Amino acid sequence: MQPAEETRTRTLDELLPPYRVVLHNDDHNAMDHVIEALLKSISNLTRKRASEIMLETHERGQATAATCPLELAELYRERLESYGLTATIERA
Repeated sequence: MQPAEETRTRTLDELLPPYRVVLHNDDHNAMDHVIEALLKSISNLTRKRASEIMLETHERGQATAATCPLELAELYRERLESYGLTATIERA
């Protein structure tokens, strides 16, 4: 049997480190379009939260649309880009 200090349990963040999906402002997409794209692209997002993300993106130039494991972040970014939006992924 190994001593307790050698036994290590891995946390979820160690196994699936979080990444941020960052939505960037542009001069091409209407606010309503951005809200709809967020709702269709990111699971479990409410209309209220999608509106908050859109406004923060508009006012500050960018906003975190989601924080999740990398594979899911890549999916969300691709979906947002399919609606003509600009999104990037950053390590959280």
